[in-house]
Amino acid sequence: MKNNHDAYNLVFGISIYDIFGFTAHNYRSHDSNPGRVKVSFGGVCRNIAENMARMGANTKFISVLGNDEKGKSILKHSESINVDMSDSLIIEGASTPTYVAILDEKGEMVSAIVDIDVEHHVTEEFIDSKSDVIEGSEYMFFGADNPKILEYIVKKYNKKTKFVLDPVSAAKAANIKDLLPYFHTVKPNRHEAEVLCGFKLETVEDVRRAGKYFLSLGIQNIFISLDADGVYYCTPVEEGIVKPNKVDVINVTGAGDSFIAGVGYSYLNQLSILDTVKLAQAMSIITISHEETIHPEMELNRVKQKINEIEWSITTF
Repeated sequence: MKNNHDAYNLVFGISIYDIFGFTAHNYRSHDSNPGRVKVSFGGVCRNIAENMARMGANTKFISVLGNDEKGKSILKHSESINVDMSDSLIIEGASTPTYVAILDEKGEMVSAIVDIDVEHHVTEEFIDSKSDVIEGSEYMFFGADNPKILEYIVKKYNKKTKFVLDPVSAAKAANIKDLLPYFHTVKPNRHEAEVLCGFKLETVEDVRRAGKYFLSLGIQNIFISLDADGVYYCTPVEEGIVKPNKVDVINVTGAGDSFIAGVGYSYLNQLSILDTVKLAQAMSIITISHEETIHPEMELNRVKQKINEIEWSITTF
């Protein structure tokens, strides 16, 4: 690893312009409902990149956007938080990926539209035009959104950088399980791990068996989120479960994204595996304490303080 300020993590994936409409009173279909509208920037990989950059990690993010006002606003926001999106693909005349959701007075989604048609513009030729950026990264982070391009990258650039996978969902995990041997790090939750391993994770013994399975594929670092039971970690030489004893939850959305960002920060700063799990979990805990998907005050000193405040239960095997 480079021991200078030029070392960087590369995140690759989709950016989404989120529009949420919240109904004030009784929702009526086929009618105009009074309420409020909220706009934010989303996408798992974009969220990972933002959290990583807010921690002070040198972060590049390759995404695909339309040359519209939505795309321009995402680029402007990224620049303001030091996420380098200069290598992203900008498509003239296309719509930036957009998610529109309508929620009723109970907060339940009653309808939604997803526009991610621009994603097909990401080709193997585009990827190869960014070969220097890929090969220059310390680690490259993915979701499992685009299996075809993901497969091309991990096979062509195998051993040129280290790949980190967030499966995103159990359904998406099923599409990329054959690519697991190419990854340095995987971070599934329990359900995603079950899909990737092919068996249920109902006991601690099952979870440890999953860790051994991932190691047998050549994966170096495994983090499995066990929700309220903490996080299981496994490397060729260390294994354990780290659990914070008291967590206040306002909104769990984005917890996984901030955890992966914590892993990325820790890797660049060469933290131990145990300190990596603590820092990543502390970032998740900060995230779920706020209604926003990304805590607006996420930064290194706040995370360090949170690590010291938490009472940890640590089990090693």
